[in-house]
Amino acid sequence: MCFVEYIYMINFILLKQIVDISFRRRKNVKNLYTLIQFNSNSVIVMERIMMKVQRSRYSAYNLPFLSDSLRNPNFFIHSLSSSPSYYSSFTDHRVLHRVLQRCKVSMDFKTVGKTHARIIVLGYAAYPSLVASLISTYATCRKFHISHQVLCYITSHVSVLFKMNIIIENLVKVGECDIAKKLFGKMSVRDVVTWNTLIGGYVKNSRFLDALRIFKGMLNAKVEPDGFTFASVITGCARLGALRNAKWVHALMVEKRIELNYILSAALIDMYAKCGRIDVSKQVFEDVKRDHVSVWNAMINGLASHGLALDATVVFSRMELDNVLPDYVTFIGILAACSHAGLVEEGRKYFDMMHNRFLIQPQLEHYGTMVDLLGRSGFLEDAYAMIKAMPMEPDVVIWRALLSACRTHRKKELGEIAIAKISRVESGDFVLLSNMYCSLNNWSSAERVRQMMKKGGVHKKRGKSWIELGDSIHQFKAADQSHAEMKAIYRVLEGLIQRAKLEGFTPLTDLVLMDVSEEEKEENLSFHSEKLALAYGVLKSSPGTKIRIFKNLRICQDCHNWMKILSRILQREIIVRDRIRFHQFEGGFCSCGDYW
Repeated sequence: MCFVEYIYMINFILLKQIVDISFRRRKNVKNLYTLIQFNSNSVIVMERIMMKVQRSRYSAYNLPFLSDSLRNPNFFIHSLSSSPSYYSSFTDHRVLHRVLQRCKVSMDFKTVGKTHARIIVLGYAAYPSLVASLISTYATCRKFHISHQVLCYITSHVSVLFKMNIIIENLVKVGECDIAKKLFGKMSVRDVVTWNTLIGGYVKNSRFLDALRIFKGMLNAKVEPDGFTFASVITGCARLGALRNAKWVHALMVEKRIELNYILSAALIDMYAKCGRIDVSKQVFEDVKRDHVSVWNAMINGLASHGLALDATVVFSRMELDNVLPDYVTFIGILAACSHAGLVEEGRKYFDMMHNRFLIQPQLEHYGTMVDLLGRSGFLEDAYAMIKAMPMEPDVVIWRALLSACRTHRKKELGEIAIAKISRVESGDFVLLSNMYCSLNNWSSAERVRQMMKKGGVHKKRGKSWIELGDSIHQFKAADQSHAEMKAIYRVLEGLIQRAKLEGFTPLTDLVLMDVSEEEKEENLSFHSEKLALAYGVLKSSPGTKIRIFKNLRICQDCHNWMKILSRILQREIIVRDRIRFHQFEGGFCSCGDYW
């Protein structure tokens, strides 16, 4: 335990006695001030010292070692720190916030303590954004006991509810949902804004199940949700793809007579589209007011994700007839629809229409979608030419779209150009490059890429799939053994694989991009996460019912072909939402037309 931590743990009562004795006797005050420097994490002690100085007949002007720091706060930071002077001439809370952000990266606990002391001296001890940043930084530095102490201080000293709400908002903004939840639990008074802030924060941090649990807790606490509550919860259901929860939330919204505005209308359309019920999205779209562009955008994007490009173009035409002007989001959706369906000429037409007719300047997202459209369709040189002709610097997403197309069409040279342009190479980029080499049987280059990944500490993002059954969501990873019913799941899966083979299914072992035997490749393909999820769906659901599966990555061609055959064998509709789009398997066919 370091000296700073040791001093921090001293009983506050003892420190108070030292303060009292020091001011009564006019002795050891300077030593006490030094002690407080080391104990810069103690908010209470710092405040007591300042109050004592201000009230004492020995004012700051009679105590020279304190007078400079009180008259000139910049002096204080010099006396506390030997850290870089980039913040020594500033008293702005934004500068202090930036210092704390740098401390989070460098794990510089010593500077955190000194910055904490300065926050107190400058009167920012209850400033919501700084308090949130301070708590988060202590937690990042693994000083959880200090973080907890600051939380306790805030709950006992900040009585204004809106300030507490702002602190929670700032905590979730920097990803500290668990700390925000602790602060929330310590609050004696909460209002609907408090609940909304926490629920919205969990949704923005992709913790959708937790957000739903908090929402249910809100209902149990007899706090009436409002439109803002439902906007966050609907978004959580959409991202999760939880249809049962989506229907429950929608019914609850109707029951509580929440007035629909364009935000909620668009959110409902998006939710049902992402839950695989594009038919319900269409129904909602027809029933609500369509006087805002966001409602039209939600419908166009929903149709695009289901591969219904022609339907999306019809909605775009209706939009013009209703005199609703499209915006840049509208064109992202319509271009994405063209990309999913391989409508190259239509995509070019809408891209030209955007800036020639509607005077909307193409942004990075529009160029990225066009590069994706051209690359998927095999027009790689056109895609590369568009990148070079862009008026702005292409971002990493655009180069990744080109790299992905190079992997699909086996364009090694152009793929190497794309990877060289990516400033911050992540696991998916390495995997695409490695897969491209493997598909060309260039095992030495593929191994070189894997060694680069290993050297850089880069790990391949693991695929996972999940399925909603009843009130539960079951997750699976490739070759998973963690589920309680794993033996039964593998038994069903092996049976499904054998039935598919009898119907002519042949595993695409070329997709296993490793230099191993055909038997090993086939075994590797058999236990993909979406296959495990489907096996569990067959095991637990009634014959003839739809099975909905969600996957965090793009579905592979082997699983795609396998599910097409199974939809015919089982005479069941299988819906898979992958990272790119929806696949609706029925009667041996897929809604994507084998183009995704």
